[in-house]
Amino acid sequence: MTAATATYRRVLALSGPLLPVVSFLGRLPTAMCQLGSVLLVAETSGSLTTAGLVGGALAAGQTVAGPLMGRLADRHGQRPVVLVACWLNALAVAALVTAALARTATPLLAAIGLLAGASVPQIGPLARTRLVALAHCAAADDRVVSAALSLEGTLDEVSFVLGPALVGLAATLAHPAVALALAAALLAVCGSAFALHPTAVAVRPAANAAARAVRPARTRMPRAVHAMRLSMALQGAMFGACQAGIAALTERLHQPAQAGLVYAAMGVMSAAAGLSLALVPARIGLPTRWRAAAAALIVLSVPLLSVRSMAALYLVVVVLGVAFAPHLITLFGLTERLVPATRLAESMAFLTSAVVGGQAVALAVSGRLADAYGPSAAFAVAVGAAVLILGVALATRAGSRPTAPVRTARPGRGAAADRTPAP
Repeated sequence: MTAATATYRRVLALSGPLLPVVSFLGRLPTAMCQLGSVLLVAETSGSLTTAGLVGGALAAGQTVAGPLMGRLADRHGQRPVVLVACWLNALAVAALVTAALARTATPLLAAIGLLAGASVPQIGPLARTRLVALAHCAAADDRVVSAALSLEGTLDEVSFVLGPALVGLAATLAHPAVALALAAALLAVCGSAFALHPTAVAVRPAANAAARAVRPARTRMPRAVHAMRLSMALQGAMFGACQAGIAALTERLHQPAQAGLVYAAMGVMSAAAGLSLALVPARIGLPTRWRAAAAALIVLSVPLLSVRSMAALYLVVVVLGVAFAPHLITLFGLTERLVPATRLAESMAFLTSAVVGGQAVALAVSGRLADAYGPSAAFAVAVGAAVLILGVALATRAGSRPTAPVRTARPGRGAAADRTPAP
């Protein structure tokens, strides 16, 4: 048994095998709804502009409301917040399907899309928060915490590969509405299962109340955390620019159907790289990993500028995927170390929202550039974002924990669940 396998077995032992399954299925609809809403509205309205407005409204809702959803979970516990959000989100997605099939006016469709985005239950960020809390309850070392974040990052990557693939399959064999109906069902069933899982008490708000008794009710985030959020938004910009460039190049090569497969191949490689992070020696700290991942993003994205064939596109994009998950997972790990435990869910959701927002903006901008100047213009946006990521990583001091952390209460020890951030 390898050291990595042993570490991941310890991670799975924290929650049991059911939690990763329901959390994966519960976050899958998020990956399905963005593309599914665009395809559905485009087919029912016959207008790509209307489809883009609805998809943009959905992304905007998720970007703005994500941190708020995390804050509510920090204050009131994950169980009630996720239960309400997943059912509201399921109803909003079902309403979007109904309205699109009824060929409702564009403003109402956009409003429903905004609600569907704002009510996303943020299961990915909350699953990270829950697993980290379980690790601290078990007095696990930093290697187990890092592996837990790597596992969650891999689940995210797989969901964002499988989600669009399911939408494309449903659209090809039946209708995009089928994919969104499946998403609504998964939200209701698996979202509820995630909320009701016994591990939800690991991040119960009672611990937060104890923490608030020994410090001010509202803490100021370390400056480094804001830099990490910017870096995550730039990562989203890379995703959006790559998506636009891949779509433009496959269209130019008269193989548009390959676009989804190319993007999926990149996601698969990224997921594999995320799992392999458990093999990185502990002596290589998170700040060093951040800078190394940022440098790799530049080195591996530059070849996109010279891609002219389908074979070269697959090769370059798959290799580039090696750098994506390490960067994302490292930022989640640094954030976990720096933010107070009472704001961890909010901070994890903020990072996820930053990716969504950066991707949506970059997709719109780089799509226009690709139409006007070709695929290389969109890929240039990705390279530029990678350069900025390295600049942020080099300029940010995010070393060791600001103070010795006080972990979530362990059974029988009664420790307060808080960590005080740097002033």
